[in-house]
Amino acid sequence: MEINWRRKAAGRLLVLLAAVLILGITSCSKTNPDLPKSSSKSTSALTEVKTISEVSPPAGIQKLRQALEIYQPQVSILEPKADQVLQDTYISVRLQVKDLPIFKDANLGLGPHLQVFLDNKPYQAVYDTNQPLEFSDLEPGTHTLRVFASRPWEESFKNEGAFAQTTFHVFTKTQDNNPDRALPQLTYNQPQDSYGAEPIMLDFFLTNAPLHLAAQENSQDEILDWKIRATVNGETFAIDQWQPIYLKGFKPGKNWVQLEFIDERGNLVKNAFNNTVRLINYQPLGQDTLSKLVRGELTAAETRSIVDRNYKPETPKPEPTPEPKPTPALETPIVKPSAAVPETPVAKPSQEPETPKIVEPIPVTEPTATATPEPDKIVEPIPVTEPTATATPEPETPKIVEPIPVTEPKKPSPNLPPTSPETIAKSTTELTLPEQTISEPENQPQSEQKVEFPT
Repeated sequence: MEINWRRKAAGRLLVLLAAVLILGITSCSKTNPDLPKSSSKSTSALTEVKTISEVSPPAGIQKLRQALEIYQPQVSILEPKADQVLQDTYISVRLQVKDLPIFKDANLGLGPHLQVFLDNKPYQAVYDTNQPLEFSDLEPGTHTLRVFASRPWEESFKNEGAFAQTTFHVFTKTQDNNPDRALPQLTYNQPQDSYGAEPIMLDFFLTNAPLHLAAQENSQDEILDWKIRATVNGETFAIDQWQPIYLKGFKPGKNWVQLEFIDERGNLVKNAFNNTVRLINYQPLGQDTLSKLVRGELTAAETRSIVDRNYKPETPKPEPTPEPKPTPALETPIVKPSAAVPETPVAKPSQEPETPKIVEPIPVTEPTATATPEPDKIVEPIPVTEPTATATPEPETPKIVEPIPVTEPKKPSPNLPPTSPETIAKSTTELTLPEQTISEPENQPQSEQKVEFPT
């Protein structure tokens, strides 16, 4: 009995868990019905990509995009009429758009507009529907016009009614440029022409493409899921959501981009325009408005006029200039006499002699008598008395004379007295004394006397 009870309890528990699991799967399938089975985190599944990579849209474009979210443009082709047969190679196209002001900012050169595709040729931008768009030299046969509303940076509006298409014929009908309106159809939008900055937007427009949820609900029905196969310079990746993506990794110069509409098995859905290739030219450091906006050199505030024709940038209000206050009359300040500052007396030369500075006498050693060449007459040495420091008057501006090195005296010339040490000592102190002369008998040889001084 106990074993049977345990088996029954385990069975009931398994049934309960299965029911909870089924309810969870059902509730998950009911939430977000518009999301595809593939991951919703990324708009593209890059496979085996080496250079090209997906990045976030530029910040300035994201801010400007919000200003256009209020519009749901409705586009119509007034002429030519659907399936009209023309008898000329010239055609005048008249368009109409509602719920979207189209214009081009005169300063920045951008603005909301219409993009018109003749067959699978690159588009022409229309900023004024009051002026007809003309095509000439058309080839005989069938042609198709496709038109959709576009934001200033070439991104297509994807709401219901933002796209219009008509097929007409020149002289006769052919199978060329004649898409099947019952099949899914791809309209290649971007990139095309030239670019001056990365990232570069990749964008397209879809017609008759089934919702992912409806295509994935029953794998046995005739509704096939879809993807956009993109190839950039030979690198291929798949896009499973209908919204623009931004890519980087383009090489300077020519690049080629191919977009294909494929089913869930990877097969191309055969219809006109479902396989399109464009050649673009990428030159970094472009100076056009879009390039500067992508690089962030222009902000959303500075380019607001490309999404709002009535926008006027706020001019900075000048700071109020303070009113000048009356300047009081300048009064001459009265300087109170201050205590006299004693001036530093300047020494002026006076007539009275100043107290002389005492100059240390140079010690003089008495010369010793030396033998003269003439032995017959001996000249007695002149007695030298050491000078004593006496107070003698100095010149007006006293000077300190550095001691002069004394060299050995030269031989006295005839009729001149020899230089005495006393005279040398007195010359160092700048004191002049009467010269002493010694009279000697004429025609007598003069003795040589050598005087040595201490060094």
